[in-house]
Amino acid sequence: MKIITGTPGTGKHTVARILARKLELELIDVNKVSVNEGMTKKNGQVLEVDVLKLKKTLDKKMPKNALLVGHLAPYVVSKNKIEIAVVLRRNPYSLERVYKKRGYDKKKLLENLGSEIIGITYYDMIKNVGHKKTFQFDTTNKSVSSTVKKIESLFVKGKAKEDNVDWLKIVSEKRDLKRFFPY
Repeated sequence: MKIITGTPGTGKHTVARILARKLELELIDVNKVSVNEGMTKKNGQVLEVDVLKLKKTLDKKMPKNALLVGHLAPYVVSKNKIEIAVVLRRNPYSLERVYKKRGYDKKKLLENLGSEIIGITYYDMIKNVGHKKTFQFDTTNKSVSSTVKKIESLFVKGKAKEDNVDWLKIVSEKRDLKRFFPY
């Protein structure tokens, strides 16, 4: 199985839909599975997911020729089922505009931006499947087609030059740590 993950707003679903169609992979959306299987409950503005239940369901239902997409992917797939994982990343200044357009409240906005800045999803994916199977790509100011081409090359040929992403350095150099981490 192949995975595309990342914090919200990085382009996961857009890229995954195109790749699944091009490579004839069954697209499995973690969010849809959790909702359709009744594994979610609303807590204010947040939709909480029963991750353990979701992991058991996906372990049973995952076809080998699948592309799993969603920000919860690092937490809901068994290590031995993953061939390759891609984490999409996006500059936090760019992401902030996306979150404001989506109407995220300040808490949700800062939690997601903080997660992206310190690379939580990338770290958790590496922790789950290791460095050799985990790749990160920066989608900031990149066309969908160029991102798709890079990932397609990785999925088909097993090789791609991943991007060096260090948002913490950028935010720190701009002296914006308090802006994104006010607490």
